[in-house]
Amino acid sequence: MVIRSFWRAASSLLVLFFLLRWSAVGAQKPGATPWQTLSGDAPVVIANGGFSGLFPGSSSDAFSFALIAGSTDTILWCDVRQTKDSLGVCLQNLKLDNCTDIQSIYPQGQKEYLVNGALTQGWFSVDYTMKDLLKVSLTQGIYSRTDRFDFSMYPILSVEQVQKQNNGSSLWLNVQNDIFYRQHNLSMRSYILSVSKRVIVNYISSPEVDFLRSIVAIFQKSKTKLVFRFLGKDITEPSTNQTYGTLLKNLTFIKTFATGILVPKHYIWPVTSDLYLESQATSIVSDAHKEGLEIYAGDFVNDIVIPYNYSYDPLAEYISFIDNGEFSVDGFLTDFPGTPSEAIGCFSHVNKSSLDHGKPVILSHNGASGDYPDCTDLAYNKAIKDGADIIDCPVQVTQDGVLICMSSINLMDDTNVAQSIFRSRISNIPELQSTPGIFTFNFTLEEIQKNLKPSISNPDVTFGIVRNPRHKTAGNFLTLSDFLSFAKDKALSGILINIENAAFLIEKVGISVIDGVLSALNDTGYNKQSALEVTIQSSDSSVLVKMRQQTKYKLMYRIDESIRDAAASSITDIKKFADSVAVDKESIYPDTHFFIINETNVINSLQNAGLQVFVYVLRNEFASQPLDFFSDPYVQINSYVQGASVDGIITDYPASARAYKRNSCRNLGNNMPNYMQPVQVGGLKQLLVAPAQPPVLSPMPILEGSDVVEPPLPSVSPVNPSTPTPPNQGNASAPATQHSNSSILSPVSSMIISVLVIIGSLLFF
Repeated sequence: MVIRSFWRAASSLLVLFFLLRWSAVGAQKPGATPWQTLSGDAPVVIANGGFSGLFPGSSSDAFSFALIAGSTDTILWCDVRQTKDSLGVCLQNLKLDNCTDIQSIYPQGQKEYLVNGALTQGWFSVDYTMKDLLKVSLTQGIYSRTDRFDFSMYPILSVEQVQKQNNGSSLWLNVQNDIFYRQHNLSMRSYILSVSKRVIVNYISSPEVDFLRSIVAIFQKSKTKLVFRFLGKDITEPSTNQTYGTLLKNLTFIKTFATGILVPKHYIWPVTSDLYLESQATSIVSDAHKEGLEIYAGDFVNDIVIPYNYSYDPLAEYISFIDNGEFSVDGFLTDFPGTPSEAIGCFSHVNKSSLDHGKPVILSHNGASGDYPDCTDLAYNKAIKDGADIIDCPVQVTQDGVLICMSSINLMDDTNVAQSIFRSRISNIPELQSTPGIFTFNFTLEEIQKNLKPSISNPDVTFGIVRNPRHKTAGNFLTLSDFLSFAKDKALSGILINIENAAFLIEKVGISVIDGVLSALNDTGYNKQSALEVTIQSSDSSVLVKMRQQTKYKLMYRIDESIRDAAASSITDIKKFADSVAVDKESIYPDTHFFIINETNVINSLQNAGLQVFVYVLRNEFASQPLDFFSDPYVQINSYVQGASVDGIITDYPASARAYKRNSCRNLGNNMPNYMQPVQVGGLKQLLVAPAQPPVLSPMPILEGSDVVEPPLPSVSPVNPSTPTPPNQGNASAPATQHSNSSILSPVSSMIISVLVIIGSLLFF
């Protein structure tokens, strides 16, 4: 018990330190905006067990953190469970083994009880006094979330303790399973009436009609709001023996004992079986408001796959419930209270047509590749529609010498070639990659455009996260010339062309990509215009050196490794051939096991030398972000823009970056609300007690001059072209002169790898 108390105290001190530092700036909301809620006021945010998306639900730190990471008027939600001695405690689950470590404390305590007509096994609060539960600690009940905060051994809190710890905060008590407690000679009604005399209770909810009807007369003249909670439409409400779907059709009846209703979010925006929104919302919000009932939407979390329409942007989901021109819910029940606070306070009712090309510059990554296959016409069109400042074309070369916009030289990365009749064209080229591939320069433009389909990128597929499956093979690839013509009349500030593998293509294929790029730019008139700024990007300094010698276009050097700083010699070299630098996210905020450690000096070093800095690649998927960003793309963007002061962001999701630039809180200065402040760098890791600390990250290298300087590009000399193989014939050869350093796989090896590739593609795509 001494050790457990020590870690609890240490955790509380750490979170206090973190919160005090972050709360130095006052949390003031912007001015009033027109809301379509029942009262006309802004929707409320209800923190489900506090910030339970991160900390164990209903823990002291979860409640405290909800009030600092979200709006200061966030309502704290407590699921009330009764103990054997009739006290009320806050627990996320009726079964204590799903939210505490009780199994290890009382290993013989498992019981089987009838709960809502179903036999249920587990550990239950009705079998333990409050004194018994002092030995038990809260744990994270969602097993896909980090369990490192479980080591803090948070105690189970009574309702009174929650109110005392967060004095002045609004409190929402949810009462579930009243019938179950009555079966154990406990009275949840008596407890609620008693505690409401000692504690200010702002809301009381329950999914049981009889419970709310039993207390409505007592609370009728108080300020406490009674809310009827709807469960699944097919579930039977125990006291009326009607399904919740049936009760939903009789809101007039609900109004006799409640002032509001709480519904799962899909009651409002139905979702199809393949996880897309139905074409329109239901009328439930307006129906409730017509009856004089407030309506709250529940089941909001940031760290699950939400309908694909939202492009993995949880804030966009919140916005669709409050700023759609037709209705607004009156509040959200959420595990991540910071995100709805942002949506309500900064991202609602903004000018969605405003477009500025100032900092941070939004640079697309293969177009809007989070929504459509990389570098397709659909991806580029969406990137422009979504507000990208610059769209990009990573150029590859075909067998017939045409430059085409594709994200990889390996067609297996961004097309369906592995499932096509061309899968036998697989070969080993160690200069390009360590694994076999099927490469663009072994295909003519016609073969690619007529026979292959694009394949959407799924960088987080190992987490079971895929992108826009309905359109995973949609769109058409563009040649560089088509891309340049397409961009000319669009609302952009510029275009970017990425050149990689230039030396290999000269030596082995006999094609100068640089010459091809310059020719395409000249042919489309980019050398005689100033409306669109042209940027050439490469991780090969020799490409940029040659470009500097031949053009006046802007040049961006991409550092393709994670670094902790750049030596003066490397910066001196970079300035000779580049105007800007692209660095990866970890070079700014290195993390270990999803916890940010610190902020490096990379940005300062480069910007102090007069170089602009872009960060790559920002993605919306929660699995791509450190936990410090709360599974919220806008916390991530804000941390790099406001915290690290990058000049631009390279992203798969330009829409989120543009929404960030339009938010109404960007220029509030000292009145910036807490939830729009950059996160305290490394602050979350500081909250972990010693046994929970993640492994130490090995020091990242410093970029030296020798890392930057590359040999000059070779001269172009004729190479015997390889002959394309007709679709119905055997293996095609790789470029004829590369055989000393590459190999065509034997028929057996090729067949085995092809089978493995097909199996992998079927599993993940």
